Amino acid sequence: MQAWRVHRNGEPGEVMRLEEVERPTPGPGQVLLKVRATNINFPDALLCRGQYQVRPPLPFTPGVEICGETEDGRRVIATPALPYGGFAEYVVADEAALLPAPDALDDAEAAALHIGYQTGVFGLHRRAALQEGETLLVHAAAGGVGSAAVQLGKAAGARVIGVVGGAGKAAVARELGCDLVIDRHEDDIVAAVKDATGGRGADVVFDPVGGDAYTKSAKCVAFEGRIVIVGFAGGDIPAPALNHALVKNYSIMGLHWGLYNQKDPAAVLRCHETLTAYAAKGLIKPLISDRVAFGDAAAAVQRVADGTTTGRLVVLPEGAVR
Repeated sequence: MQAWRVHRNGEPGEVMRLEEVERPTPGPGQVLLKVRATNINFPDALLCRGQYQVRPPLPFTPGVEICGETEDGRRVIATPALPYGGFAEYVVADEAALLPAPDALDDAEAAALHIGYQTGVFGLHRRAALQEGETLLVHAAAGGVGSAAVQLGKAAGARVIGVVGGAGKAAVARELGCDLVIDRHEDDIVAAVKDATGGRGADVVFDPVGGDAYTKSAKCVAFEGRIVIVGFAGGDIPAPALNHALVKNYSIMGLHWGLYNQKDPAAVLRCHETLTAYAAKGLIKPLISDRVAFGDAAAAVQRVADGTTTGRLVVLPEGAVR
């Protein structure tokens, strides 16, 4: 079979190589899956760079989220077992963690449902307890994780303010349903949020960016607000001033969704059932900005690494892209 493999750490476009390899062999409790679609996540770029919290042995195949097909023909969502990631024709995955792909979503959409939307549900609801009528501020609102948070915030009845970089991404955020869109290249984020909320600020902040995005969030978070940290796509990890959190009475929350697979897998299954119901009702639908042929996977991962994309890029088998 063919698979994209990384033999040394570096930029995805430089270190991902398409090779002919043997199919992986399932271990105890694992199954072999035929890959129907692979969603590109920012962690795939970090894996290539050797900067992710998980560092599989070299060589390895990146790709942490797929829609696949079991040997008995079931369409499922899975997180492949590294080092045999999803940019391949076949993967292995833990059988107990397989989730049924929603009928309401095609293969590309199903591949983009799992990690981003689960992160949104656990971050917004379990950690931050977002309530109907509250104001939600989403950074990188036109991106993969951010677009999921926007849809989930609207489904919960929140007023959603999206922060983006550039006119093109602003248009995407408006189409997603943001009540207000702030272009960080043109607008003062803090002033705009305070003006839109009558000086109160945002009740919940969803931050996959870090750096300056976090700094500005702390300046416009509401009394008893909650800032949920889900990543550092901007490259800078902020050092919060805890005295500021004390005097303003707000909470800083971390969200590492992957831990729930270890600590509370039943909650992951319940979340998937909720997301499946949302998809059936049309409340959520992954934003697929590009469906990429398998042979162009490395260039597509590099685009995500460079932060130039909106929504999700999904890699499909050769011949499946029309």
